[in-house]
Amino acid sequence: MKAKIPRIMITAPSSNSGKTTVTVALLKAFLTYEKKITAYKAGPDYIDPMFHKEVIKVPSRNLDQFMLGDDVCKYLLCKNSQGMDISILEGVMGYYDGIGTDTAGSSYELAKLLNCPVVMVVNCNGMSLSICAIIEGFMNFRINSNIKGVILNKVTKNMYEYYKKIIETNTDVKVYGYMPPLNECKLNSRHLGLITPQETADLEKITEKLGSTAKETIDIKGLYELSQDCDFVEYSEVKTIKRKNVKIAIARDKAFCFYYEDSLNLLRELGAELIEFSPLNDKKLPDGVKGLYIGGGYPELYMEKLSENISMIDSLRNKINMGLPTIAECGGYMYLLKSFMDDKNREYQLAGIEEGQSCMTSSLRNFGYIKLTALKDNMLCKKGETINAHEFHYSKSTNPGNSFLALKPESAKNWECIIADDSKFMGYPHLHFWGNVNFAENFIDKCIKYGELCL
Repeated sequence: MKAKIPRIMITAPSSNSGKTTVTVALLKAFLTYEKKITAYKAGPDYIDPMFHKEVIKVPSRNLDQFMLGDDVCKYLLCKNSQGMDISILEGVMGYYDGIGTDTAGSSYELAKLLNCPVVMVVNCNGMSLSICAIIEGFMNFRINSNIKGVILNKVTKNMYEYYKKIIETNTDVKVYGYMPPLNECKLNSRHLGLITPQETADLEKITEKLGSTAKETIDIKGLYELSQDCDFVEYSEVKTIKRKNVKIAIARDKAFCFYYEDSLNLLRELGAELIEFSPLNDKKLPDGVKGLYIGGGYPELYMEKLSENISMIDSLRNKINMGLPTIAECGGYMYLLKSFMDDKNREYQLAGIEEGQSCMTSSLRNFGYIKLTALKDNMLCKKGETINAHEFHYSKSTNPGNSFLALKPESAKNWECIIADDSKFMGYPHLHFWGNVNFAENFIDKCIKYGELCL
């Protein structure tokens, strides 16, 4: 099969170059021209797609070659972009930065896979002609770099024409405009990246300012024309078989907000009705649910409130101990352990589904992509089955589990992780269900079976 998908990728030489700010500005600008638009994030990041969604008011999705594979990346792009006027992909880290010492998993590899024109966000601070060497270096570092243009970031109006002339005289790259310094529109960060849209003050005002500025300073028409000049994407459809309808509770609030939209949609395709609830604010699990999914997020920032919500903890404990099929990733896993110790040695009592205590550290733990292999049969798979995943956390636990073996790609480093049995899957790794659809199918089947036993 093939599909005509107008598309561009926004990338940069490095992290913290302004990719998200420029992407949000472009999304808002295209919306004002009444374009049907969809957004994607390269790699496993959760937070940038939240900002995309706040602007375009429809979910943004992740395209991750390591976790999903090439065929699924192409399928999800085509599936979710049908009928759209333009799809904007935001890159990850620097354009060529991938797994280990290679470009695998990089924005470059994704752009090459999707044959996607690339526009690079570059900062010119402290340079004049030298900016051309950087641009030329990125264009020629690998064959078929797909870099078609640049957007200059944090450049004043007075300096823009100067830089535009330098770049277009000395390279074959088109300059599509600039974003001036906008200190009032800065998106703040913390230990896992940007703070979430829910916590960003005056977000609507910020996105309006970014969008209106982009309309004035960026060649929106030129970018749109670039997106239209794309070859068809060839892909293979991934078939799924819907099961019976089943209600699954999904934790969603400021403490638990890390989910892949396509993972959730896969659960829906298989029959799930996802019922959102808040461990922070609700008193108990929603009525009638036959499964539970608690994703990652920032529970460490809300431990006092989480631990004081005793009725919610009792509701969770009672249902899970009675066999409610449960997936808890990273922050969700921390919440279901016995306790959390903060940096002042204050201990917060939590759900206690399994023994163990978590605490924060000063550095990332087991950061990056991993391949998970089951060491025993469990709710999601049989012994020996695998799924690609990733870890991204500053906390550690006294009970990391031993149901799976995690192996770093292109490395001999491995460790045991995840507490998993016939009704639970709890651990630090984050899954994307499109990485192995059988895991999602087995979860749905388990929820249906649990519901039938409860009748």
